Amino acid sequence: MRLDLSNLAAIIGMALATYACRGGGYWLFRQIRPTPLIRAVLAFIPGTLFVSYVVPALVAGGVRQMVGAAVTLVIMITTGSLIGAIVGGTGAAWLAYSFL
Repeated sequence: MRLDLSNLAAIIGMALATYACRGGGYWLFRQIRPTPLIRAVLAFIPGTLFVSYVVPALVAGGVRQMVGAAVTLVIMITTGSLIGAIVGGTGAAWLAYSFL
């Protein structure tokens, strides 16, 4: 395997950009004091980002992905176990891929 300098530069650039985004957010919130409304709005961002990644994949995926997502949702609602939902949903999707 050969080290290509353009690939290395791209990896380093992406790492620096990621660090700048994360560090910039921490720096920004040390400088300002968000209002309770802003804090409440920001609390919803992780969930909305997750939905924005998952929904297009489910819509484009078809029945197999829907089976895995449905099983994941049912396990999470009934048990509240994140690990159980991940394992159960992954297993259900694997079975759907094997048999559907």
